[in-house]
Amino acid sequence: EQLLGQPLRKAFHVHRLSFVDGFLHHVRSGNKVLALMLTAAMVLGIAGCGSTETPAGGTDAAAAEESSEAGAAGEAASGEKIVNIGVTDSLGSINPFVIDQTFINKYAVELEFLQLVDFAEDLSFEYLLADAITTEDNKNFIVHINEDAVWSDGTPITSDDVTYSFLRLASPLVANATLVYGVFEGVDSETGFVEEGATEVSGVTAVDEKTVQFTTKEPMSMITFMSSYAAYFHTMPKHIIENIAEGELTTSDWFNHPDVVSGPYMVTDYDTNHYISYAANENYWKGAPKIGRMNIKILDSSQVYSSLQSGEIDVTSHTMTNIPQEDNDSIEALENVDVVYGSPVTNQSVFIQTKNIPDARVRQALVYAIDRQKIVDDLLKGHGEVIDGFVSSASPYFDDGITPISYDPEKAKELLAEAGWDGTQTLRFFVNSGDGTFVNAAQVMAAQWAQVGIKVEVQTVDLATLMSMAGGTDYDLFAVQYTYSPIDFSVDIAWLLGGDESWTGYSNSTINDALAKVGTTDDAAGLTDLYSVIDKQTQEDVPMFSAYVISALGAVNKRVTNVHANVYGLFNNIQEWDIVE
Repeated sequence: EQLLGQPLRKAFHVHRLSFVDGFLHHVRSGNKVLALMLTAAMVLGIAGCGSTETPAGGTDAAAAEESSEAGAAGEAASGEKIVNIGVTDSLGSINPFVIDQTFINKYAVELEFLQLVDFAEDLSFEYLLADAITTEDNKNFIVHINEDAVWSDGTPITSDDVTYSFLRLASPLVANATLVYGVFEGVDSETGFVEEGATEVSGVTAVDEKTVQFTTKEPMSMITFMSSYAAYFHTMPKHIIENIAEGELTTSDWFNHPDVVSGPYMVTDYDTNHYISYAANENYWKGAPKIGRMNIKILDSSQVYSSLQSGEIDVTSHTMTNIPQEDNDSIEALENVDVVYGSPVTNQSVFIQTKNIPDARVRQALVYAIDRQKIVDDLLKGHGEVIDGFVSSASPYFDDGITPISYDPEKAKELLAEAGWDGTQTLRFFVNSGDGTFVNAAQVMAAQWAQVGIKVEVQTVDLATLMSMAGGTDYDLFAVQYTYSPIDFSVDIAWLLGGDESWTGYSNSTINDALAKVGTTDDAAGLTDLYSVIDKQTQEDVPMFSAYVISALGAVNKRVTNVHANVYGLFNNIQEWDIVE
């Protein structure tokens, strides 16, 4: 599974330290339910970390597969172009009011309701519904909607759609805890919601028919606004959703088969554990899609290779499809498939509960004792890298002057001796049972720790159980794949190293000071320096370490053209995908 943003990463990102202060207040004031929900979102947003376990529940898998294949075959016979995208994450929802911002939910909705912007494959921002976003004071962000943007029924997309969508997304009756809008004027900083019955939001107002002003309570960098808000905000048609009672937006059947969309496709059928079927929006304002039918097929990771080989699936996603490392060579050898290894963004992060291991020398010894490069070479076949801290080489803020802690078991023994480590304590190391590659890596690490006198018991649990443990003290170490946004790490760092209630129980004034400055600058050199300060302090104190960063494999059937198969931007030009028979 993958943590977004992100949240969950990734896909889920909250931001910035002025805002993070408020976010951490939720945690420190005892709002652990909200904290856990936010944490779950960040974790599941991790790129390229789909579960390897067969999805359970919902419609019978065989029946769903038979129904899906029968429908596809009938359409194929009629000459309609069909592309199948294979993923290993189960869908949570396609309702924008319910989704938790995991990658599969984000992209499933994105195909219907465009965000203002999204990441391009080179990590720049690509305008989708908006065509310009500017600010003069880093508090008032002026968003201009593309003049050509229209809903599929021909109605122009206007600023009223944006402001009304925001009002409803921030509704306490909707109460989506992963959409944290407390940074904006008119939204409660504690809850992230507007008042019940509110008819407007002072922080999101229409300037004219195509222009919206977003106003934050504290200064915010453009990078944060774009990456954490504009890239995750789905505008919906006011002339449709205003007819749905506010309290019914999360359950309305309309979202199961919407007939008015802004994006290239609209859902026709879905099963949360097996598939999502889309039909092309022939009136898409950026041009009618060349592929008439798009299916997302949810597979077990063990099925990806055979499904690519047979042509049952055409495209895999770096952020939604977990391909077992042992299948990479076989997929690379397929004659019908082009393979692309993505940028290294998926961090196999190991978090240390510093309350249980309070001596930094012991935590340093844990890293000196393991040969991380050999794990990358042997288990990842070299498709990854070793770093210390959070920033990988995929980021424009990567400091290549930070040398990762090397494999040095003698140094580990020296540190343990200095710390008075007697070797009698057994550390509990929890890992995701669905991540077979890291389960193997964890066993290698435990054996290497044993060689320097550290007893470690590896315990495998499912992701849900692992996440329920996060933030507590009933573990010494635990590991998850976590995709930190390559251009904005701040909220994840603030959460993970945010004191007593964080995953690590660790806080540091040097890191906090750097984070406070990160939140208000867009200067690349300045951000590189600030993140370098954070990574160096993390390397010194080791509240967490990166076992490795994965360059995930993606695959595209050669019959499908115009697919930009990188970690980001996969669906931004989906209307241009085509099939060459």
